[in-house]
Amino acid sequence: MKYILLPLLSLFLLHCSLPMLSTQATISEQELYEHIAFLASDSLEGRKPGTAQGKAAATYISNHFQQIGLELLGESGFQHFDVITSVSLGENNNLVSGSIQGIPGENYTPTAFSSSGQVNAPVEFAGYGFQIENDSVRWDDYAEIDAQDKWIMILRGTPENDTQGNTYDQYSSLRHKLLIARDNGAAGVIFVSGEKFAAKDDLIDLRIERNLSLAALPVIHVKRELANQLLAESGTTILELERFIDERLRPSPVSIEANLTVSTEILQQEVTTQNVVALLPGSDAELKDEYIVIGAHYDHLGWGGKGSGSRRPDTSAVHNGADDNASGVAAVLEVAERLALQNSAPRRSILFMAFGAEEMGLLGSKFFTSNALINLKNTKQMFNLDMVGRLDPESKALTVGGTGTGKGLENYLKQKAQGRDFALSITPAGYGPSDHASFYIEDIPVLFFFTGITEEYHTPADDVETINFAGEKVIADYAYDLIAGMASMDETFEFQQAGPKGPPKGGKRGKVKMGIIPDFAAANANGFLLGGVVPGGPASMAGMKKGDVMIALEGRSVKNVYDYMGRMADVKLGQRITVEVMRGDEKLILIVQL
Repeated sequence: MKYILLPLLSLFLLHCSLPMLSTQATISEQELYEHIAFLASDSLEGRKPGTAQGKAAATYISNHFQQIGLELLGESGFQHFDVITSVSLGENNNLVSGSIQGIPGENYTPTAFSSSGQVNAPVEFAGYGFQIENDSVRWDDYAEIDAQDKWIMILRGTPENDTQGNTYDQYSSLRHKLLIARDNGAAGVIFVSGEKFAAKDDLIDLRIERNLSLAALPVIHVKRELANQLLAESGTTILELERFIDERLRPSPVSIEANLTVSTEILQQEVTTQNVVALLPGSDAELKDEYIVIGAHYDHLGWGGKGSGSRRPDTSAVHNGADDNASGVAAVLEVAERLALQNSAPRRSILFMAFGAEEMGLLGSKFFTSNALINLKNTKQMFNLDMVGRLDPESKALTVGGTGTGKGLENYLKQKAQGRDFALSITPAGYGPSDHASFYIEDIPVLFFFTGITEEYHTPADDVETINFAGEKVIADYAYDLIAGMASMDETFEFQQAGPKGPPKGGKRGKVKMGIIPDFAAANANGFLLGGVVPGGPASMAGMKKGDVMIALEGRSVKNVYDYMGRMADVKLGQRITVEVMRGDEKLILIVQL
């Protein structure tokens, strides 16, 4: 089902709300304020993708680009794409096998990525659903069963113990197991949690994944009690099967004398949103076909709520997102204005972008790099401004990531930073939890500007009153000088890989791991001490250090390691979360990409 929503405000009113253009090519604190005040106003209701308010924000940005004389690309400056914002069960969800009756939401549930339809077929048990053949492991759960046109019951996770390394991790995801079942001719897949995998046996949440795509088969998750009813004629249980396989590390095929009829109906709310794209053509006959990209995402969390990314998920209120990321958009608008109104155009072309649906998983930037409106191979640099409005008056720390992605890039940044009123902190890695990652994956050097996480991050308190406008002007001026210089130099900075091009893989038995080592010997009533941080893991990449005391995860308190384990049980691979730690007397809020 697709909903295309009309803008909240007329183009005329939006045009009138734009700040008056400066007669000089300068970046103005007043104009930064006016941009953020509009984008982070209550009337835009948190700029959620697919809403009239989100479209109003995009129209405001497009109008500004047009007003300063940029060339609008796409459809009048918009590059439209569709996103799924929610998933729900329809009325036609049933499970029957003889006298066995399933109750959706109680003893079974279709998964969010299940296809809709009806399948009536026998059931086969396929252990952990593996088909592995490499130098160290040979395991085939399908060797002794006929999966063709059957329901295939599969255990979640892997058979390995905590001390056995990561032999099976890469084969443990639901999606991977689903693919193997489909390759073997399965008509549908039934996932079930063993007791060692999930003692509570909670059903999988029916919520959207990042980059949700539907399976070609119906996929359900059943509780152990229901699975045991289906297994009754075979004389075994899920617990017995789990123990047998885990102890022997080999398949255990079981003939299930059951025929199962399941109807699934998954309703997706699909909406249309957009990137905003405009070009300042270069002046050099040859270099104008090379591009510098500067972008910032303009979407935010709407009214918040469960699954939105809000750090106050139980509070329904407008999340205005002044720092995240009206601040970045305002800086892009001001840099664009200064570049467009200067006396001479840069030699290279400069592409200005406001990305949609970043909070849903970098969807806008990923869509652009897959459907580029310019030649990506000729893109020499990408600048990403995400949360640049909270420069701390004391530390004055500006973090710039991606400095290792171009040969000589770090020295260029340091040279241009001399004499400015901030303390430059650099990190070389190109991958991170914002839109620059989509360009880094395409072998494009990237720079990510960021002033840090604050208490107001992803809460209704991220309002315009919290912004340090003087600090943001200093950062925007710095970004302008970097971009203007790079757009006209003879040679730019050659790409080099700096760190992985994706998030670290999940942990053992399919569970998400942060990559920390708790100090069990240290007692702390207000958190738990990190005895170590795994190099290259999510915690390490987020900046966590040995000796930090974790006190909260996603805004919810963590008093000890058991609280931490409980909180982590609710997060998913690929999710971006906030973690609060105490480092001495200083409280830090860090973004962890799992």
